[in-house]
Amino acid sequence: MAFLTNDKLVIVGAAGMIGSNMVQTALTMGLTNNICLYDVFSPEGVAEEMRQCGFGDVNIVATTDVKEAFTDAKYIISSGGAPRKEGMTREDLLAGNCKIAEELGKNIKAYCPDVKHVVIIFNPADLTGLVTLLYSGLKPSQVTTLAALDSTRLQSALAKKFGVMQSEVTGCATYGGHGEQMAVFGSNVKIAGKPLTEIIGTDAFPEAEWEQMKKDVTQGGAAIIKLRGRSSFQSPSYLSVEMIRSVMGGEAFRYPAGTFVNNDKYSRIMMAMDTTLDTNGCTYRMPQGTPEELAKLDASYEHLCKMRDELVTLNIVPPIEEWSNINPNL
Repeated sequence: MAFLTNDKLVIVGAAGMIGSNMVQTALTMGLTNNICLYDVFSPEGVAEEMRQCGFGDVNIVATTDVKEAFTDAKYIISSGGAPRKEGMTREDLLAGNCKIAEELGKNIKAYCPDVKHVVIIFNPADLTGLVTLLYSGLKPSQVTTLAALDSTRLQSALAKKFGVMQSEVTGCATYGGHGEQMAVFGSNVKIAGKPLTEIIGTDAFPEAEWEQMKKDVTQGGAAIIKLRGRSSFQSPSYLSVEMIRSVMGGEAFRYPAGTFVNNDKYSRIMMAMDTTLDTNGCTYRMPQGTPEELAKLDASYEHLCKMRDELVTLNIVPPIEEWSNINPNL
């Protein structure tokens, strides 16, 4: 098998369902022949299963030692937080998982300051990604969070509704927070080449049905928990590996990513934007949409700011004006 790179990829939380699926997906995609499985619970069982798949010329290391795992790491994907349970929102995980993110950031700074890119997927991802970025000392372009799952949920819902393949539903995007306050953008969507805006409000797709679909998309994670009895693991693992593949020089990532935003409108926040992921890391553009969509994005930003400010109150991060003392890139 030909690999995209020989650089070391570390999967954090590899003993869990998301982490173990990420390992298999990364190997199936042929991302790297140098992969390390790290977890506070032994990931050796996952490593053994991967070896028994017969992937061939791959060095698979499993460890519970953070120094061993992170030393010389060039790419990291972390699902190493507590999962959502039924009845919980992503925000319910705020304090505990952000403390885990703080430790992750400090470990990156200590053991692999030359890492090229880090993808954070444990919830609430906008805040855990922000905390990881702060304490890692990395540049904003080097840390992204999983936001694409909301866009693929919109795409799949529309594909089911209209009886078309998902590839025929284009332009799907959700921006802002990866939570129920996200902004669902439909103005650039096309169904088999026809603008969604020309279909909404017709007998084929009444306005009320579109509004309900948007609400369902924002609650897609909770729906999976009800259907499966556990939080999503296959979709976030697949999409996060697609993200890391793009920065390794592979196929372009098709959906929005969560990225650090600090401009005239949005200040020092991690949120989903119109992004490009490539070997230079993550760059973003401000989303284009209707006045209503952009107002929803503003509201999502305000919600994220409240959670960010709560982190200051909880002493997980210092006041914003002191961030540059910890990470000069911010």
